[in-house]
Amino acid sequence: MIYETLQILKEQLENYFSEIGLGKIVVLENISLWESGSEDASRLDGKVVMSLLKLEEETTLKNTPHFRIQNDKTEYKNPPVHLNVYLLISANCETYDKSLRSISKVIEFFQGRKVFTSANTVYDRTNVSFDVLDNFKFILELYTPSFEELNNVWGTFGGRQLPSAIYRIQLIQIEQGKKLASSGVITHIGGDLNDLKQ
Repeated sequence: MIYETLQILKEQLENYFSEIGLGKIVVLENISLWESGSEDASRLDGKVVMSLLKLEEETTLKNTPHFRIQNDKTEYKNPPVHLNVYLLISANCETYDKSLRSISKVIEFFQGRKVFTSANTVYDRTNVSFDVLDNFKFILELYTPSFEELNNVWGTFGGRQLPSAIYRIQLIQIEQGKKLASSGVITHIGGDLNDLKQ
């Protein structure tokens, strides 16, 4: 679900950039390739790059029931993992002013649209990874790191900074769907107090 979420966001942002005349310059790639000197680094030239920064488990939802009743049977499963995903969006355009304009347009787009659901989002359903994607809902909010945190982020990615924004994507649910056990539903308790021996 992580790839699917980021790919859907990439498609939505890329469509917006095309509509406003900036072209198809959004890529889903690791920004650390930017100064790596590898052959892949050239793919980031003139692009707005979306990179996974961090995953964080949403601990407030860990205590959800690990069973459900379906067709008069109780099915036991491990509870799903709920994640918050931190997304770094960096502008590596030809000029600094174009990079700044691109980041401004990224913020403008996500300010206008914070909630993405299967009902309000048109995406490329022919992508083979989306064959199991039925319902989704994720919410984006701008995350503002401190100067120290931002320095650590760019230090991890290789040094020099690009104009960028960090977004927190709330509540991506990952569940394998593997059933651990199944049993009948307890519908009543029989007997009475006279049946108990003292």
